[in-house]
Amino acid sequence: MPKQPAFPGLRDAMKKKQTRRELFLAEMDAVVPWGRLLALIAPHYPKAGAKGGRPPMPLETMLRVYFLQNWYALSDPMAEETLYDSEAMRRFAGIELGDDRIPDETTILNFRHLLEWHGLTEAIFADVNAHLSDKGITLRSGTLVDATIIDAPSSTKNKAGARDPEMSSTKKGNDWYFGMKAHIGVDADSGVTHSLETSTAKLHDSQVWDALLHGEETSVWADKGYVSAEREEAFKGSGKAWGVMRKAPKGGMLHPLDEQANRIIAMVRAKVEHPFRVIKRQFGHVKTRYRGLAKNRAQLFTLFALGNLFLMRRRLMA
Repeated sequence: MPKQPAFPGLRDAMKKKQTRRELFLAEMDAVVPWGRLLALIAPHYPKAGAKGGRPPMPLETMLRVYFLQNWYALSDPMAEETLYDSEAMRRFAGIELGDDRIPDETTILNFRHLLEWHGLTEAIFADVNAHLSDKGITLRSGTLVDATIIDAPSSTKNKAGARDPEMSSTKKGNDWYFGMKAHIGVDADSGVTHSLETSTAKLHDSQVWDALLHGEETSVWADKGYVSAEREEAFKGSGKAWGVMRKAPKGGMLHPLDEQANRIIAMVRAKVEHPFRVIKRQFGHVKTRYRGLAKNRAQLFTLFALGNLFLMRRRLMA
């Protein structure tokens, strides 16, 4: 005779080991500034009607489900499915199976659209950074600048029978890529992403610059793609350091002193890769999820906000 299944809560209490998912969600639950983010979204969230009817899902539940989507690269249908499958995710979202409604994929979709329509993902990014600043984490001295390609599906197997017209192709090394770019400005001390811009893949990295600087830099750091005598001249000043990697003249060799400078610059700017690693490896965001730049741009603001909290979680929990 099969064993009688234990109640979910009892089974959880009897567990001897936390899974990596449970540990991750517990850490993120502790560092997300829930109060200020809920206050940010609440004015735009639907309220229960005066005439009754089905009340909307609790705002905090929807925000938690939305973050789960971003942490685990879940589509709207998969987010609903996973909530039924995963006790850890239900517990994080504050849902008790049998007692509470689980948001369906349409409800999850509508919440994401609400954030997009009201520009709330950019506001979440700004609010998370304000929270980190309040904690004394961002020093806003030097800025690391870089960009990464986010691949987009190149398949034409869709209703329109065409690739996303807002994405474009670019060549990097010997390989061609199709998609968009995320351009970021990162605090040189903390590694927090303080600025984000997006573009199609074909736009050269160097074309996005001013939007990535906060204007109070004492140093800027970037790879050879950002070389600009005009920008270097404009940045000069007492106590300022121009940390853009040196580029050899066409047909010539790089001076040994410039080679030495490049090695130093490379060590400093290595920190700019950390946010990209978190977004792509930790959160699994290796391809665009939606068609068009606007929706993908909105998601990237959320991803980098959550990425900042992930990178700073040890300092926030200390």
